[in-house]
Amino acid sequence: MRFPSVSLIVALPMLATAVPHARSSTGIPLMKHSSLHNVDGSVNLDAVKLHMATTERKFQPEPSAYAKNLGRSFPLAKRTNGSDGLTDGGNVLWYGEISVGTPPATFTVDFDTGSSDLFLAGPKCGSTCSGHKIFNPNASSTSKDLGQTFNATYGEGNAFGELYTDVVTVAGYTVTNQTFIVAEQYGEAFSNQSFPPDGLMGLAFQALSGYDSPPVFLNMIAQNAVPKPVFAFKLAESGPELLFGGINTDLYQGNITYTPVTQEAYWQIYIDGVGANGQQLVTNISGIVDTGTTLLTGDATNVAKFYDAFGATSLGGGLYSLPCASFPNASVEIGGRSFALSSETFNLGPISSGSPDCVGGLVANDGLNGLWILGDVFLMNTYTIFDVGNSRMGFADLA
Repeated sequence: MRFPSVSLIVALPMLATAVPHARSSTGIPLMKHSSLHNVDGSVNLDAVKLHMATTERKFQPEPSAYAKNLGRSFPLAKRTNGSDGLTDGGNVLWYGEISVGTPPATFTVDFDTGSSDLFLAGPKCGSTCSGHKIFNPNASSTSKDLGQTFNATYGEGNAFGELYTDVVTVAGYTVTNQTFIVAEQYGEAFSNQSFPPDGLMGLAFQALSGYDSPPVFLNMIAQNAVPKPVFAFKLAESGPELLFGGINTDLYQGNITYTPVTQEAYWQIYIDGVGANGQQLVTNISGIVDTGTTLLTGDATNVAKFYDAFGATSLGGGLYSLPCASFPNASVEIGGRSFALSSETFNLGPISSGSPDCVGGLVANDGLNGLWILGDVFLMNTYTIFDVGNSRMGFADLA
């Protein structure tokens, strides 16, 4: 199935609004930004450790929003037997274009399934937003000031500003009265050098919204703007794409394996196991699928168990190394199906220039209360489907 060009769709948002179901779902080409490596291709260990710390902090604020919005604590327990295209220089960012306001102005945003809110740099932002395109509410006839300020915390970064509503168009699909932050200040992690896109668009559930408002895609569903309540990612070096309103059958092969979402906050699922070279070394864990996290992260006990099976060396800070020439063939099992991790994604690269030892893409982080994070080390190996309508996730092999 072929899809219309995103440049054409974005250029004609009013046509898309007038007939939202008269065409097929639309893909957004994604851009990539990364600085986990040094110029010579070796791993920047400090950047990796910074990314790990940022990931831990990223998943701290949202559970409190969950408790505020739903009136109960965020459940973090591990699974038991018998039960069921970035926020700093150490991250990989996948970003693309959206348009906001009337007349529409185009911006780039980081598409993040690990958060739920939307923010853009505003006219009061000053030097902290230098290099980012500015959204000016006064230039939009459909913009409405809600008279509230909000400080969004995201990893090491924050975006403080006023709450507005306006028209937002993504891949030709338009929603009205979308709440978002027009930033008056960006934290250092959102400086243009570390964070090239203009803003961020969260794709998780409303339970994680700091200001308890429907995220953009949930508004698309509520306003009947998309043909299907589904979006899907291909995160790969070649042809990365985010598709709203369906799945792109050209981008995967074989069957899709679906698994239920266990908590509608993050995209949280059960993981049957993690292993390598035919051995299943870790079993029955809970994980979050997050396009805004680069690495595959897990609890320290199970990560050590994984690497001990191959005689890996601890580098401290949750990092491990193995001989570059004998990296294990790692895999993640979901829904009874094993998904292989390519050597290009699981092997982050040599410890230093010319070193025979390389850094593994699975890292330990005990700050996440036992939750594993399926970041790009995993996601760059699958076509990943976020099925809001059926509260499930789907995974398939890339074509």
